[in-house]
Amino acid sequence: MKRKRLRIGSHLRNLLLKPRDKKQLGDLLKSAFDKNMIDADALMMIEGVLNVSDMQARDIMRPRSQIDAIDISKKPEEFIPFVIETAHTRFPVYEDGINNIIGILLAKDLLKFTSDNEFEIRDILRPPIFIPESKRLNVLLKEFRTKRNHIAIVSDEHGGVAGMVTIEDVLEQIVGDIEDEFDYDETEGNIIEENQRQFRVKASTEISDFNSFFATSYKDTEFSTIGGLVTQKFGYLPENEEKISFDGFDITIIRSDSRQIHSIQINISNPKKNVEL
Repeated sequence: MKRKRLRIGSHLRNLLLKPRDKKQLGDLLKSAFDKNMIDADALMMIEGVLNVSDMQARDIMRPRSQIDAIDISKKPEEFIPFVIETAHTRFPVYEDGINNIIGILLAKDLLKFTSDNEFEIRDILRPPIFIPESKRLNVLLKEFRTKRNHIAIVSDEHGGVAGMVTIEDVLEQIVGDIEDEFDYDETEGNIIEENQRQFRVKASTEISDFNSFFATSYKDTEFSTIGGLVTQKFGYLPENEEKISFDGFDITIIRSDSRQIHSIQINISNPKKNVEL
């Protein structure tokens, strides 16, 4: 009888240690974190891997209106300033409208451009990859790796362009924000004064630092960063270019993803030194 009870006890312990669904697995991981068996970064990445298998391209895609694309009908001298300004490494190229993506232009290939009138951009385009909005991110990531692609054009149910997903977009769901051409230079501070009334602010800026700079008195009991404050004011996670005004600030979302805000632009009606909220 004693041996049988031991076997039953062992079986129960195995049931407790083997989660039956992702919720139980998540609880187990959080328990491991609470016991200092894994750190916060490891917990975030493991949860990211689990979430990616449940997410689809539509969940993280950059919508069509926000795609920086190039019209094939334009000459290189017409769109090269746009390439320099946006500073991407890859650009979708369309013909007769954004719904007809004909290729992907690598910025580095423009080094071949000269004043020679015979130069033809069409000749150096890479073939575009099209995926449905329902494409699972874990499958897409595998295809990115095996086919060595970095961009996929997301098609809607009618065959039009719904948006775009990059390999970086998928990886950020696992490892968090990856610094790229849109991020601040390491030598820049969290708050960049573009002029006396306009500022660029990292969403990770601590509330205390924000208060010190703008002479405000926001509390950091509910959230510790300005990104958390702005999200709370919206009442949801805003997308790029969404706007909100409060306490004398006109705020525009510069960059966000499906997880968090990364940077914002702030406009105020009076110079910094006169801000009193």
